[in-house]
Amino acid sequence: MGRIKVDKAGEGELSLFDQAIIFATEAHAGTTRKGSSVPYIVHPLEVASIAATITEDKEILAAAVLHDVLEDTNTTPEELGAVFGPRILRLVQDETEDKMRELPPEETWRQRKEETIRFLREEASWEAKVLALADKLSNMRAVYRDMQIVGDKLWERFHQKDRAMHAWMYASVLEALSDLSNYDVWKEYSRLVEAAFGKDI
Repeated sequence: MGRIKVDKAGEGELSLFDQAIIFATEAHAGTTRKGSSVPYIVHPLEVASIAATITEDKEILAAAVLHDVLEDTNTTPEELGAVFGPRILRLVQDETEDKMRELPPEETWRQRKEETIRFLREEASWEAKVLALADKLSNMRAVYRDMQIVGDKLWERFHQKDRAMHAWMYASVLEALSDLSNYDVWKEYSRLVEAAFGKDI
């Protein structure tokens, strides 16, 4: 995969955000969102658009576009850091779940989500929380939309097939991000969690 060299002085033809889009598009090339034919890159772009309602920080927005490249592609931390620098690398790493690939994903799902929730409650910076909220809201929009179409068949797409477990995870993240509750996107996330899982939370 070709790599884009970031102009640290910001004098190149492409902005940092443009370079992040190109990098992420190449990294996610050929992949789609679960249960659909929608190109995967649509999700990171939506995450960035949500984050942009909270901050104009260019590195946070670039990290939003790049947030899944370490978790879901062959990109290494060394590659990402060399291109985008230490702050963006750290922000993406904060959004990267340890997949515990040596074990079946359905066996580790709860542990992985518990680690994410603990991080958001106890360690996450404001920037990391912004990225987590944007990511989870993008996911929650897709979940709620698809629930209206396929109902509980939706959960068959995931390693965790118990609706109540997804309800627990999304509601726990909502609580962990409550210090962002003044933002409209947190309120939207709260409404969607209630609408999707009200009886299970």
